Amino acid sequence: MFDYIEEILNTLKKNKLRAIMTGFSVAWGIFMLIILLGSGKGLQNGMEFSFRGSSKNAIWVHPGETSESYEGLKKGRRIRFTNEDYNALKDELRGVSNISGRMYLRDNAPLTYNNEYGIYSITCVMPEYNGIETLDMVEGRFINKIDIDEFRKVIVLSRPIVEILFKDEDPMGKFLKVGGISFKVVGIIEDPQQRDSKKAFLPISTAQRVFNGANRINNLALTTKSTTVEENKQIEASVKKILARRHHYSETDEKAIFVWNTLEHFKQAQGVFAGIRMFIWVIGIMTIIAGIVGVSNIMIILVKERTKEIGIRKAIGASPLSVVWLVLSESLFITAMAGFIGLFIGMGVLHILNIVLAQVSQGNDQINYIFSNPSADFGVAIAAAIVLIFAGLIAGYIPARKAAAIKPIDALHDE
Repeated sequence: MFDYIEEILNTLKKNKLRAIMTGFSVAWGIFMLIILLGSGKGLQNGMEFSFRGSSKNAIWVHPGETSESYEGLKKGRRIRFTNEDYNALKDELRGVSNISGRMYLRDNAPLTYNNEYGIYSITCVMPEYNGIETLDMVEGRFINKIDIDEFRKVIVLSRPIVEILFKDEDPMGKFLKVGGISFKVVGIIEDPQQRDSKKAFLPISTAQRVFNGANRINNLALTTKSTTVEENKQIEASVKKILARRHHYSETDEKAIFVWNTLEHFKQAQGVFAGIRMFIWVIGIMTIIAGIVGVSNIMIILVKERTKEIGIRKAIGASPLSVVWLVLSESLFITAMAGFIGLFIGMGVLHILNIVLAQVSQGNDQINYIFSNPSADFGVAIAAAIVLIFAGLIAGYIPARKAAAIKPIDALHDE
């Protein structure tokens, strides 16, 4: 085995520059394939990161303004959601796992604790909201049904707000003021998508009563049990139908309400990136083919230069198959060595890029929305190895056939 490898190396040494340049073209092709695939994965991770804040099968419903006259009512009417809309959707919809109304407190409800003060994003929700937006409970609990039923004055804070208002003090069980009204801290959360996000959550029933919200809801959110876009679209259509009936506007009025179907958009984005990956593979393989042509050319030259040697081999009993294998093995050796060098360098560059991005994202989390964790996994490495082996066989096939066809008598007369 070692003698065989030594023979291949001795053959390549006679054509060092040619072998190096040909090997470089193969290595470059594999390197570019790995970098392109890793970059495509990084872009896809960035897209998926933007969906981390909510369930991938969520439907968000926002009120709008009618653009059509309907049943004697003029166009231009503002749609306003109420608790009754929430109840209607909860009672009539099928295939829904979580549903919640949302109401926002604006600048008139600052958070105050002792001498600390701040205006933050305050959202009033129902208990099911924790299954719609992804929130990690660090300590305590989220809003529960008893809070809603008994109009409890409780609040859930994100960790950044706790660090600002309470400093090193434990906030659990303490009271802070929301717009001058005392609320008890019952939980601390962390947003996995935006760790620096400053959010606070109140029971929606309490907020409606305390802050004169009546029965109004700013928007609605729900998650479905659907696994396909078609099923999610059916539930979306039911939502539109129920709300159109309740608010007396045409179901065809696209401006009366606005619906964001995350599953539909997530699947669309996945389809786009599947196409990008396919395009990358095509570009990468075409680049590798250019290297294969170079390997094939050098093998043809080597066969021509070794015509007399091959003739002698055949004259003393070497079979055509052994001659074919001799040429193919040399072709595979060049392709494999160069290709794996390109593969390892490509993986190394992606690893270094990952480290740099991880450090940058600590100071600016927004980078993760664009480009995150570019990588080429083990499956990609295996696929690249298979491509290399196949490429080596193709590169050596024509020269191998030519070598096997050499007749000993002609080879001995070859100059």
